[in-house]
Amino acid sequence: MKFATKAIHAGQEPDPSTGAVMTPIYQTSTYWQKSPGDNQGYEYSRGTNPTRNALENCLAALENAKYGLAFSSGMGATDAVMKLLAPGDEVITGNDLYGGSYRIFTKIYANYGIKFHFIDLADPELINQYVNENTKLIWIETPTNPTMRIVDIEAVAKISKAKKLKLVVDNTFASPYLQNPIDLGADIVMHSVTKYIGGHSDVVMGALMLNDDDTYKKLWFIYNACGATPGPMDSFLVLRGIKTLHLRMKAHCENGRIIAEFLKTHPKVEKIYWPGFTDHPNHDVAKKQMKDFGGMISIVLKGADLKETFRVASSFKVFTLAESLGGVESLINHPVSMTHGSIPKPERDKAGVVDNLLRLSVGVEDVEDLLEDLKQALA
Repeated sequence: MKFATKAIHAGQEPDPSTGAVMTPIYQTSTYWQKSPGDNQGYEYSRGTNPTRNALENCLAALENAKYGLAFSSGMGATDAVMKLLAPGDEVITGNDLYGGSYRIFTKIYANYGIKFHFIDLADPELINQYVNENTKLIWIETPTNPTMRIVDIEAVAKISKAKKLKLVVDNTFASPYLQNPIDLGADIVMHSVTKYIGGHSDVVMGALMLNDDDTYKKLWFIYNACGATPGPMDSFLVLRGIKTLHLRMKAHCENGRIIAEFLKTHPKVEKIYWPGFTDHPNHDVAKKQMKDFGGMISIVLKGADLKETFRVASSFKVFTLAESLGGVESLINHPVSMTHGSIPKPERDKAGVVDNLLRLSVGVEDVEDLLEDLKQALA
């Protein structure tokens, strides 16, 4: 089944009681049991809910995985993966990643005796220098947030398998439409479903997709026992959003390319990060493992101090100054003061997340309006 067909149909059947084409919102916390233990698969909605189950099956299909688990946020999904670890375990991850991931790693799980190595993953061979008997997990983003670094998933997967480590890929920026890490050897794929998968800035949700039966059982236990599961209304909204994922992603990519090419030669732009450019680091890897290059772009404003950067960020009329990304509307974000504020400045600067960097999530509006907005804000 091709992607667009899966987006519309996977995991969903007409409702057996009414014939409803759309999966109903099963707005219930508990379920009738014919006799104690005879619950026909449903007993309490923290663990199982028909609307959420349909969504999880659809999410799994989009990533070519056997299993899907939906969480109440992307951080809830990340938290569940970290709970597979024990004190003394070590994790290798990138030095350029989402601020929320950095925060949960360093401020929560480091306190429980888990050690994190933040390294430059542009060259996967560097991983070998950090692997020891305590290493259990490799966590990567690609493209990274916000400098769009590209990590070779297949190359990292070969190392993780050789070293018997779990490889988790945060696939949020690419979406399942552009990239499928499990096909490239990843063990678990994580998404902030809030972003491209939901696509309408009206739901907060996360997800994990995977194939391994034993890991799924462990994660499902955590999912049910700790309770970071989404409700049926959110599950319904994401199922509805997924039905246009392929159409939206095509538009994000088309607009993203036009805007990236415009910004690349703009006199007010010192540096631009977009993996579609041939001079972008690891462009060849992006070309190999991605279907297209997406609608996420970051720029560094030439000679701008923090005050000027704030002025530009606040001057847009079509782009909205806000956190998050991946919705149909275009957003502008200042990572240093917004999404990456929890990362210490020396670490941010080392990763290229400087004070005069702005991140654009290019939406699906008329691209001429977006270009005009960029012109006036950068004037």
